[in-house]
Amino acid sequence: MIEERHTAIIIDDMELARASLRQEINDTLPNIEIIGEADGVVSGIKLAKDTKPDIVFLDIEMQDGDGFDVLDILTDLNSKVIFVTASNEYAIKAFQYAAVDYIMKPADPDLLKKAVDKVISQGNTQKEQISLVKEQMQEGSKSSTKLALHTSDKIQIVDFSEIIRLEAMGNYTTFYLTGAKKVLVTRTLKEYDTLLSPAGFLRVHQSHLINLEFVAAYVKTEGGYISMKDDSHVPVSVRKKPKVTEILSSL
Repeated sequence: MIEERHTAIIIDDMELARASLRQEINDTLPNIEIIGEADGVVSGIKLAKDTKPDIVFLDIEMQDGDGFDVLDILTDLNSKVIFVTASNEYAIKAFQYAAVDYIMKPADPDLLKKAVDKVISQGNTQKEQISLVKEQMQEGSKSSTKLALHTSDKIQIVDFSEIIRLEAMGNYTTFYLTGAKKVLVTRTLKEYDTLLSPAGFLRVHQSHLINLEFVAAYVKTEGGYISMKDDSHVPVSVRKKPKVTEILSSL
């Protein structure tokens, strides 16, 4: 079976960075054809308009602006975007919250292939996700209050205040939201634990992460469980009990 080919451009103001990424793509992804490169925002906008590529590898910080300036002007761009960044902790956190694909400089071959395969397989646009990334980047070091949930048929942006609890199901995670809504996402609970724990969420069990704002009571009998405000019961693991007791006692 012949793998479908896709076109791509690289927008980055560093010549060495472009050359490195181009070489990695040529070595790793024979189905991706680099059809152009640009060294900044202005030249990148012109290149994207002229070539209409399937994929844009877009640097965040450039001499004449940033990657969002490109996207703000190219409002009708249908290309899939993979952000390219150096070690900017705020950018990385923003990408994770928005479930947007990104690669670090220099590109790791496995992560590069994973990012490309993912954007190619996605049928939906990234506009909502990119808006969320931009919002988080503008907030800088402030804590995020929104999360992009990737489901099989859409991307749903939710506020932390809507999330009651999360439950692991293998490599999937179910979000239980206000209004008796549920969303199944193809990411692990461990990933969301890292993102949400600094924002008032607590891992009470290997398979359960809860929003402390929705805790109704901690019942110590019957093995110990958390009663949530939506009337659900969440088990507490033996290993987590001391920490859970300590945190809930301080609320």
